[in-house]
Parts: sequence; C-alpha cells; structure tokens
Amino acid sequence: MRWLFPAFLDGPAAVGLFVLRLVAGSAMMLHGWPKIQHATSWMGPGAAVPGPLQALAAVTEFGGGLCWVLGLLTPLASFLILCTMATATVMVHLPQGHPFVALPPGGPSLEPALGYLSIAVALLLIGPGRLSLDAFLFGRHQNVDTPRLSG
Repeated sequence: MRWLFPAFLDGPAAVGLFVLRLVAGSAMMLHGWPKIQHATSWMGPGAAVPGPLQALAAVTEFGGGLCWVLGLLTPLASFLILCTMATATVMVHLPQGHPFVALPPGGPSLEPALGYLSIAVALLLIGPGRLSLDAFLFGRHQNVDTPRLSG
C-alpha cells in the first residue's frame, strides 16, 4: 500500500493539511449525513440518478468525510469524493444551469461541488500529511520537511 501514499509532509504543512482535512471532512460528513437517512431517495421522486447511485453518493460523502477527518485511506476517500463531486457537477449542476456562486447566497451553485472536488484533487496529489492515520499505518521512515523561510 505504500505506493499509494506520497512521502508524508511534516512540519507546518502537516498542520495545514490536518486543518484542511478536519474542516473539509467535517463539512462533507454534514452534507452526507442527511442523505444517508434516505439513502436511495434523497434526491426526491423522479430524480435522474437511480437509487443505488444516490446511496453510493451518500455513503461516499459521509464515509469519505470521516476518512478525511481521520486521515485514513485518504487516497481512496479523495478519489471517491472527486468522482462524486464531478458527477454532481456534470449530471446536476451544469444541466440545471447553476451559477458558480449563488447570488444572493444560499441558492444552488457549483461552488460546493467544485470546492470539494478541488480539495480531493489536492489531497490525492499531496497526501494527508504526517498528522494522519495513514502516516501512522503506512508511513515511510523519512519525513519530508517543508522549506522554512529564512529571515
């Protein structure tokens, strides 16, 4: 499994990745939890997305968010969230003509899906950082320290 994980960043970068995972993962869990309550029907009657795919999206949002918070199986969680957010963008938001940012705030928009998609890409490419269960379970012996500014 070590080939899945880039070297785990240490130092300030690890703290930054931890905060990113904690906040984005918690928010993703909050998006997924109500959907899990009605896993195969949360999109409502007549939805273009079949019930089993709705359930997969609900589990991905909640479970993927939990994995981000813990820093556990981060590449898998990030890939699944990336796929879910790309699907939401292409199958729901773009066909319905949602703007990038809803004005006034609160309406449907591309912003949340593309924001989570961007975070998923970043975590896939950078990894979860040293402050993660992935680092504890699959960590390499070397740390990658972030460059420090000299002053």
